[in-house]
Amino acid sequence: MHIDETDSTNRWLREQGGEENMVVWADYQTAGRGCGTNHWESERGKNLTFSMLLHPHDVPAQKQFRISRAISLAICKALGQHIGDLSIKWPNDIYWRDGKIGGILIEVTLQGNKVKDCIIGIGLNINQRVFRSDAPNPVSMWQICEQETDCEQLLQEILQAFQEYMGKSNKDEYQSMLYRRKGFHPYADKDGAFMAEIIDVEDDGHLLLRDDNGQLRRYAFKEVTFVI
Repeated sequence: MHIDETDSTNRWLREQGGEENMVVWADYQTAGRGCGTNHWESERGKNLTFSMLLHPHDVPAQKQFRISRAISLAICKALGQHIGDLSIKWPNDIYWRDGKIGGILIEVTLQGNKVKDCIIGIGLNINQRVFRSDAPNPVSMWQICEQETDCEQLLQEILQAFQEYMGKSNKDEYQSMLYRRKGFHPYADKDGAFMAEIIDVEDDGHLLLRDDNGQLRRYAFKEVTFVI
């Protein structure tokens, strides 16, 4: 479904969605957000902001990260038909080199030991030419290739790719697409900054790093920061 404006497509689906899978795409979100208190800057009609309501009853609660992997890879596949140098910054930010081109917010409801439903909110910088917020590193497809991209066509490509990725094992491909997947890079946690390399992203979504002293460090989302 296409709508002109809403405060948040995730909230719209949470209130309007039913028992069927559903996608809502908005030209403009007045209160689009990322994880936590983060806000998403998006010029009206220039970018792709949409949410998906799914009822994936075959996904165990402890393996719900497969949804995050699938949508991240689907976006990279669709964008990759237009631009190169894409990667996934754990857990699911979409990067072009060292710039953030997209973000994903996933809200999951559990029933017993399985996923009952989930809402996947996605914001992609497509045709915006200038960013005015204090976000540290946004980049858009227009800034990369200096041409307009059809957002509706891109949406259809993402949805098709997502359906394919949800139907297969994709951990190896996800690992191969990770931002900073090779070598030592700077990170920071509650104890300070350190250098480390990525060892694994586990099936439950935890990031496993090895620091330059050889110590393994395991993190849940928001427990470690990539220093860029």
